[in-house]
Amino acid sequence: MDLFNLAGKVAIVTGSSRGIGKAIAERLAEHGAQVVISSRKAPPCEAVAAGINARHGAGRAIAVPANISSKDDLRQLVETTRRHFGRIDILVCNAASNPHYGPMSTLEDDQFRKVLENNVVANHWLAQMVAPEMVERREGSIVIVSSIGGLRGSPVIGAYNISKAADFQLARNLAVELGPHNVRVNCIAPGLVRTDFARALWENPDTLAKATSGAPLRRIGEPDEIAGAAVFLASRASSFMTGQAIVVDGGVTI
Repeated sequence: MDLFNLAGKVAIVTGSSRGIGKAIAERLAEHGAQVVISSRKAPPCEAVAAGINARHGAGRAIAVPANISSKDDLRQLVETTRRHFGRIDILVCNAASNPHYGPMSTLEDDQFRKVLENNVVANHWLAQMVAPEMVERREGSIVIVSSIGGLRGSPVIGAYNISKAADFQLARNLAVELGPHNVRVNCIAPGLVRTDFARALWENPDTLAKATSGAPLRRIGEPDEIAGAAVFLASRASSFMTGQAIVVDGGVTI
């Protein structure tokens, strides 16, 4: 467990009231981290935090609701975490939005802005907010949950894919800037995972069959199958890794 031991570490996980973010927060806590559960609505965040505390002891998790589209909300998230736990060692930028499903010819300007602001700019804001203390301590890990969508085009989620491609470059740039201070920045690129967020892509049997027919594992992923990559990137096990993207997609992109 030593390589993956996160005891004494504090992690913020955005979009962690359900799906991939929830699985990541639960696994980080299982490996010893104190975790901050955050999404837009307080009750789901509080429920996840309560579940973690019930399994791992009181005080292991707190809920701090925040809307990623609001810089003030994100600043409050960071400041509340510091007041409660005293530090931030791990940031997992998992929250994202995709308000448009269809060709880019039907994409409204406001929808495009929302995708870019929530999926890229918000991650930049959070990194700006947490990096200084990591630099000062010469230790920290920032993990951005991107997508294999950022590696290819799509006739129905083009704007989302563009934003996820930008996340890869955001991680690379931050890795260059923060690397000399021993702060690492990496991405996880999941394939299709059974979450509410991706429901439009797997709920329809025809769409699901198309998505899995060319996958070596012949299925889509489950949220917990992404969490292990986050534990790896947050821990000492990945201490020589930065600016990279771990693809977890059942083999689809090979």
